[in-house]
Amino acid sequence: MKKKEIIIGLMAAIFLALFISPFASQWPDGLEKVAEDKGFLQRGEVKPILSSPIPDYSWPGMKNEKLATSVAGGVGTFIIFFLGYGIATLLKKR
Repeated sequence: MKKKEIIIGLMAAIFLALFISPFASQWPDGLEKVAEDKGFLQRGEVKPILSSPIPDYSWPGMKNEKLATSVAGGVGTFIIFFLGYGIATLLKKR
């Protein structure tokens, strides 16, 4: 893949994460809604091994919920991009 295509893809993902994610639905997804309606949502909860760096798609400590979601989306996108790019680079060298 060409470098220009990678940069365009990253910029599109960052745009979506920063400017579109704050408008995502606050309602639970289908599976979570059914689990809640049927009364077994709490039974499915387990104690995580590691704590999430960006819990519930919001940036800890920020008062503005839309801005916190936007920042969490942008940071998460960068982390996943560079992690994926690094793994791909290592595999390509083999």
